[in-house]
Amino acid sequence: MNALDILLALSALMPPAALLFGRWRGYAWLAGMVLTGQIILLAGCDLPLAAGMNLEIFGRSVGWRLDAFGRFFALITLGVALASTVYMGGEWGERHAAGGHSPRWLHGALAGNVLAMLLLLSSQDLIAFFIGWELTSWAGFLLMAQGGEKALRAALRYVPYAMSGAMAVLGGLALTLAWTGTLDLAALTGIMPTLDNTKLALLLALFGMGFSIKMGLLPFHLWQAPAYAEAAGAGTAFLGAISARMGLFALALLLVKLMTLTRVADLAFIEGLFTARDLLAWVAALTIVLPTFTALKQNDARYLLAWHGIGQGGYMLLGIVIGDATGSAGGLLHVFNYATYQAALVLAVFAVMHRTGTADLNSLGGLVTRMPLTFLVMLLGIIGLAGLPPMNGFVSKWLVYRSLMLDGRPLLFLMTVIGTLGTILSVYKLIHNTFLGQLRAEHEQIREAPWSMTLPMLALVILAFVTGAAPGLALSWVAEAQAALGLPVLAYTLGGIESPRGNLDMLWIVGVLFAGFGIGALLFYGAGGRSKRVHQLDNYAGGHFLSADVRYHYSDHFYAGLMHRIGPFYRSSFTRLESAVAAATDLAASLMQVWYRQTVPALTLLVAAVLGLSWMIWK
Repeated sequence: MNALDILLALSALMPPAALLFGRWRGYAWLAGMVLTGQIILLAGCDLPLAAGMNLEIFGRSVGWRLDAFGRFFALITLGVALASTVYMGGEWGERHAAGGHSPRWLHGALAGNVLAMLLLLSSQDLIAFFIGWELTSWAGFLLMAQGGEKALRAALRYVPYAMSGAMAVLGGLALTLAWTGTLDLAALTGIMPTLDNTKLALLLALFGMGFSIKMGLLPFHLWQAPAYAEAAGAGTAFLGAISARMGLFALALLLVKLMTLTRVADLAFIEGLFTARDLLAWVAALTIVLPTFTALKQNDARYLLAWHGIGQGGYMLLGIVIGDATGSAGGLLHVFNYATYQAALVLAVFAVMHRTGTADLNSLGGLVTRMPLTFLVMLLGIIGLAGLPPMNGFVSKWLVYRSLMLDGRPLLFLMTVIGTLGTILSVYKLIHNTFLGQLRAEHEQIREAPWSMTLPMLALVILAFVTGAAPGLALSWVAEAQAALGLPVLAYTLGGIESPRGNLDMLWIVGVLFAGFGIGALLFYGAGGRSKRVHQLDNYAGGHFLSADVRYHYSDHFYAGLMHRIGPFYRSSFTRLESAVAAATDLAASLMQVWYRQTVPALTLLVAAVLGLSWMIWK
């Protein structure tokens, strides 16, 4: 057995182990040890690796083979699963179980997602890919449904999307076999680019629709925010950080490795002006902007972060579609960076919920002195999400910005900047309404979250900071993934990149920032001494003393003025688009349900009868 066999075998053992022993408190720590071992094994193995297990399905060999591109996503998957598992292994998991939920099913759903994703990421052919794709979809549904009745309703909304996407991918798979005679990914890399434009465009439409649904690209994104936000805490962190990125993995595999970006650019809608590649770039740009400003409207911290998850996927796809060494490195690096700070932010929000019982941003405030570690996690996390130094989110966004400028795409660059502006506004709302300002009287006795919850959060933001100060640590994995995809490889250094087209050295930037903070601290604490501490339940403004019974902290309807400006556009344009897509999806789901009830039972009996008679004749 090689490393891939061991990795898949361990992952296959964990779901049944979770269902048997998930109620035992020590299971989470045991699962965490297994995940840690898998990360070490995967990080240290030589690639590519072919699994010893092979299957025969419909007379075709089905196998699994892991390259550097798949390993990059697999490492992120295992890392986020480790943080989520540890998080639910202590007080949070006990409270979740006390609320009538099953820790066995939650652990089992998480382990099932890890197994399904590893099978997908290591698929050697399109049959193995489709098996992994469907397992990922239904394991994701199971994890979404673990948050209770509201979570189940949101998860059920995902089902027609998943079924539509699966049918589109299956249709693309059937056409690929008919037109190329093979489903082996290695063989397709040489055959698929030779197809004529009509066939290639149809495959791009079918596969692109299926993969876009999973990723949550416009206009297939409406299911994702509620389904992820309403899931159980640690499950929400895993889903938001990595689950949707399986769609990005599939899109990158299709666009770059199988079809090649050059052939995608040949598919012109308007000759010489607008191609399929341009369409994908603009879909990515709109996915950055519209969901980001939707996040700005949210008053539930979980929904705010879930909507940002949709928007951040746009940066990833945009960098890959640009296709040069800088842009593709930025897009891939953003997958890793986003997973670190998004998982930390979601876990921080659920830590606040664990102590206060709410994620309503209009019902919080002033928790910085009660939950200082959670505040630190959220502060560093929102700096990363906003794309500001010294966190790693700045590096990946800078690479995407730089590639757009060098590629001569000013409008797309402007869209990314608008998206970043919306992100900064909304994450400030998140931390302001949660931790800053006046403390509510009902939260005066609130204390910090337990170590079983704070340790994984802190580990994630420390990782985000370290890979922001020294991005070369993560860029080494990115460069290997670029090479495996056939993309130009970014020349990187420990601090960033050195290129005639623009340098970035985060070691210097972080050094200057910390020097500035140090000088400011010396001036404040050394030459100051005139500050006076005021209890959070007391305040003073406008010549009046404000006691605890006077609510002075402004949080209700945050950014009301901005909403007044963008609200009409949102209501008249984006809301109508959402309603139209939702109505069309509901209609399609109803038609599929009617067809299934009326046709499938008879069709199933017919197929079974034909197979039975064939077997009898053969014998």
